[in-house]
Amino acid sequence: MRTYDGAVTSTGAVPDRFGDLWSKERDRQNAAYTAMMRATGHPVSWAYEVWDAVVANLRHDDNHNRAIAAQVLCNLAISDPDLRILGCLDPLIHVTRDSRFVTARHCLQSLWKIGLAGPDQRNAVVAALAARFADAAPEKNATLIRFDIVVGLRNLYKATGDETIEPQALALVETENDPKYRGKYAKAWRQ
Repeated sequence: MRTYDGAVTSTGAVPDRFGDLWSKERDRQNAAYTAMMRATGHPVSWAYEVWDAVVANLRHDDNHNRAIAAQVLCNLAISDPDLRILGCLDPLIHVTRDSRFVTARHCLQSLWKIGLAGPDQRNAVVAALAARFADAAPEKNATLIRFDIVVGLRNLYKATGDETIEPQALALVETENDPKYRGKYAKAWRQ
């Protein structure tokens, strides 16, 4: 097996396709993305071998790399017993403000997965999403951002059964001034 930069690892744990996540060839990158999302959908032993490379790509010039890095990092949270993900919340939230809205949205739609890793991570990501909901109001795509946040909180609630999430999510919905969107967010919560 190879590390993210192509070097042979001593543990042989990192999947060969990891390096292709940052490929300029979109077919290779897309195939690697699919494989890595599947692989990181459950705990992996090689998370820390790739962690720094994934975090570094949150700031990459290519928006595809930023989106991929955000999604993979959110998935890696379940493989993070050292709670490194807590130090990565600010950079991840920064990606939710990406100049390419599709990149921001991919990150937003993955953030809830951090909460699957444990109660500390869950509390931190719920707080980060609540803050993001509040500060999204003046943005061009505020309604989509807020919708994605409510859906993410719903996903986290359904996946964990954590009863503290529902009142927090519904309180956010109630802060929406426009009744049309307040109703849309409430409906998204109930689905």
